[in-house]
Amino acid sequence: MKTARWLLASLLAPLPLLVSTPAKEQHAARDHYLAYVGTYTTKTASKGIYAFRYDASSGKLVRIGVAAETRDPSWVAVHHNGKFLYAVNEAGKDSMVSAFRIDSTNGKLTLLNQLPALGEDPCYLSFDKTGKYVLVANYSSGNVVVFPIGRNGELGPATANLRDEGKLGPNKERQDGPHAHWIETSAGNRFAYVSDLGLDRVLIYKFDPQSGTLSKPDPGREEAFSATLPPGSGPRHLTFSRDGNFMYVLSEVQSTVTAFANDAREKYRALETVSALPAGFSGRNDAAEIALHPSGKFVYTSNRGSDTIAVFEVEPGGRLRMAADVPTGGKEPRHFSIDPSGNYLLAENQLSDSIVTFRIDQKTGMLTKAGETLDVPSPVCIQFLPLD
Repeated sequence: MKTARWLLASLLAPLPLLVSTPAKEQHAARDHYLAYVGTYTTKTASKGIYAFRYDASSGKLVRIGVAAETRDPSWVAVHHNGKFLYAVNEAGKDSMVSAFRIDSTNGKLTLLNQLPALGEDPCYLSFDKTGKYVLVANYSSGNVVVFPIGRNGELGPATANLRDEGKLGPNKERQDGPHAHWIETSAGNRFAYVSDLGLDRVLIYKFDPQSGTLSKPDPGREEAFSATLPPGSGPRHLTFSRDGNFMYVLSEVQSTVTAFANDAREKYRALETVSALPAGFSGRNDAAEIALHPSGKFVYTSNRGSDTIAVFEVEPGGRLRMAADVPTGGKEPRHFSIDPSGNYLLAENQLSDSIVTFRIDQKTGMLTKAGETLDVPSPVCIQFLPLD
């Protein structure tokens, strides 16, 4: 019992500030970045991963061109050391995970190696806190995999491969099996959080940073190691408050955000579930991305259907208040990114082949279109690499 209490206390310990520097200080410190955009290449004009130069003082992207030709790199991530980029190649049974070396002088990517994803349709990857491992969520097969990173950036044979398990949600079409959609490690690097759309749960696995292995919680303790969403929600992505006291889970199927309190005396406790859709909207919609502003005062989510960015104010006690829904100026905003300065939000409209930049009002969180719309074929993910 003592061990179980220790594990739960470790799990619920506050997360570190994911962005600890105020937006103004970040802006003053760095203005110049490379930006990498992942895309879908199947049945589109895209060639793979695209590189841009980004000026955080103006929010302007300047095209460099194709950084690497690779199949359906739907999610990309720049390594902590700035030397490597990793991508999932979302291609059904032929899905892969790719490692690239970054040339920061021209933005080009050189393929180091490519390994089978050990599952179907990987849609997200991240790094553990040491930067020694890549964690991958395979959507269609519902499993999560860990790959070690070699000294030269190449991927090694998997150290973990677990399939999510649990009661399926009631939506027979979307929840026909487990569907892992997001994975990241906890602040202390001892646990891995997995958002599973098919199970209506955020699962929490034990992670060993020495061996790169994942393991399921002890029998009888599963509920203490997960957060349960309302039936049929279909959780997709999530984010944490800056102090780690709250977790916000975006559900794709029901287009909602559920706020959870990190209560060390119990477990993750649901506070509320709110709609991410504009008032009065009806019709098909799939919620896609969620992000917390560096100030910690605002949460943003994207809608594919209403084609909007929802703006929420974070209230005392962790609850959210819908402040606005802003059209993205295109179709199917599968992803958006708040730039490192916290001054701009970049929305990628997958089906209209565009990236639209919005200025963020630091007092209200409101979005105002800034600059020209950039043409990019089937954009679905954008990541930044600081240059100065």
